[in-house]
Amino acid sequence: MVKMMPLSHVMRMLSRTLLGGLLLWLGGCSVLESSSKSGATPGTGSGVEYLLGAEDVLAIAVWKDEHLTKEVVVRPDGFVSFPLVGEVQAAGRTVEEVRADIAKRLAKYIPNPNVSVAATKVLSYRVYVLGRVNKPGEFMIGHTTDVLQALSLAGGLTPFASENDIRIIRRISGEQQVIPVPYGDLKRGKSLERNVLLQRGDVVMVP
Repeated sequence: MVKMMPLSHVMRMLSRTLLGGLLLWLGGCSVLESSSKSGATPGTGSGVEYLLGAEDVLAIAVWKDEHLTKEVVVRPDGFVSFPLVGEVQAAGRTVEEVRADIAKRLAKYIPNPNVSVAATKVLSYRVYVLGRVNKPGEFMIGHTTDVLQALSLAGGLTPFASENDIRIIRRISGEQQVIPVPYGDLKRGKSLERNVLLQRGDVVMVP
């Protein structure tokens, strides 16, 4: 004969089950909300925003206006020309900053302009690796690169290279800076914080 459970006991079990499910659901919501607030986006890498430079190519378009859709090249002076707005500073700015600037200026002529800007060719991000490497020269790179990656692109060091005397030469506002690179430590996985991200125009010297 099957023994029936008291109704009060069944209700307590049901309440505990529902409460547990509710807590799990709330926990999941908290995790999602935290992830959203953190701004983390899969696949963003280091999160370093690319700053445009001379020779980069931009596609600028205004929705429903073919006359305001064109491809422009960032000139050596850092500017691009665009109809109605004239000269726009591009070098040293992000694509979004350029888009916002153009949209703001166009608003004088077009109500609520829908402007899009995209970097179609990244040609300004060049670094140089010179000295005792297997393939010295200029390297045009379409993404941020650290010094170890640049040395790899140059084919690595020759047998007679002085690995602990490597220097990065960087020019900032007309002044030259020299950054030591402890290659011997880096290749052993030490002092990795000194595996510097290169900036456009950097020269890696390997004596």
